[in-house]
Amino acid sequence: MKKIAMFCSAAVLIASSLLLNNSVQAQQILDRVVVIVDEGVVLQSQIDHLVRQVKNSQNFNNGNAPSDEVLETQAIERLILQEIQLQMADRMGIEVDDGQLEQAISDIANNQNITVAELREEMVNNGMTWASYRENVRNEIVIQQVQRAAVRQRVAITPQEINNLVKLIDNNQEVQEEYRLAQILIAADSDASQAELEKAKERADAVLSLLEKGRDFSDLAVRSSSGSAALEGGDMGWMTANSMPTLFAEAVDGKPVGEVVGPIRSGIGFHILKVQDKRGEQTVEVQEVKARHILVKPSVILSDNKAKEMLNNYREQIANGEKTFAELAREHSADPGSASRGGDLGWARPDKYAPEFKQKVETIEANTISEPFRTQFGWHIVEVTERRTQDATEESKQERAYQMLFSRKFREELDNWLQEKRDQAYVRRVAE
Repeated sequence: MKKIAMFCSAAVLIASSLLLNNSVQAQQILDRVVVIVDEGVVLQSQIDHLVRQVKNSQNFNNGNAPSDEVLETQAIERLILQEIQLQMADRMGIEVDDGQLEQAISDIANNQNITVAELREEMVNNGMTWASYRENVRNEIVIQQVQRAAVRQRVAITPQEINNLVKLIDNNQEVQEEYRLAQILIAADSDASQAELEKAKERADAVLSLLEKGRDFSDLAVRSSSGSAALEGGDMGWMTANSMPTLFAEAVDGKPVGEVVGPIRSGIGFHILKVQDKRGEQTVEVQEVKARHILVKPSVILSDNKAKEMLNNYREQIANGEKTFAELAREHSADPGSASRGGDLGWARPDKYAPEFKQKVETIEANTISEPFRTQFGWHIVEVTERRTQDATEESKQERAYQMLFSRKFREELDNWLQEKRDQAYVRRVAE
């Protein structure tokens, strides 16, 4: 039965377990092709490396670890799906440059409250080279971009759906509760025969019986689940009832921490869920900046160097008191939206801006004019005049409602899309 991915876990978790060994050249061993996947392959070294990492990262109870055969089966399926999506990225021209990679790794370290150096040491202690880890993170970013590009267009959300959810959140405190779920998926294709469905249901019932007898959920997820988080013990992370599939929301509604529910039938198989933890609504605080800028756009008659030189000249005029920032913005800025306001961009979250602009307004000292820098729009100088922290709990209700709906529909469509791509791919095991 084909393995499919139920959910794509957060970047932090997958970057630690999506293990493509890129240091094979440095190892004095013979490698071999295990699976042909369209125009690419899965190597034995990749499988071995992933299995080793799972053994190092998972805490199997009482030494009751799944067999190498079980772990290899899960590893192979994960690497097949990874290879399919990386090949799609190549065809789509999706790349991640070193700057994006370094920022992602920094974010991973920050989320774990450690430094990048400590993260590197942790990876090395777990048996992974730093080069391999960096490539894993790069691949995960690429795969996420592929999924967003391919699946986003399959998700439709109407304004009425958003408004209805906002009202529901206002009227029902329980809607804002978050669940941390784990899942065991026993796969069954939507076109499976009645006999195949019955066999899958029997497997799901058998797993549920083992859980009722006290078997560890995480161990059984690694052994039995077809979900993409199987090698993480089925952990799906935090989600609200409105951001998880409707079937799941109905099943876990009102269930206490530790409760196991299922099997739940869906179009891709039978699901067994465990409520690992719950928490109430989280207050949302965001950092905002009030900035102003001057934009100079290079053209056929205005070179990059000349544009940069012009901005340096404006900085000197401001420093010497010859002109104010607002005067120069009104006279020279190529941004019509802000030029008439003296370059004022108003209050905004930094992530609303282009990446280079975002980096500047996040790091520059207040009331300091930046050196000229380039974005896709041209050359800028920017000054942050104020910063503030805003409670966005109420103000972001529309956005939160949209994200909840999008997350739920995206997860559902991602399942179907991955199943389609897996079915369409040419996959062949190579005999030893």
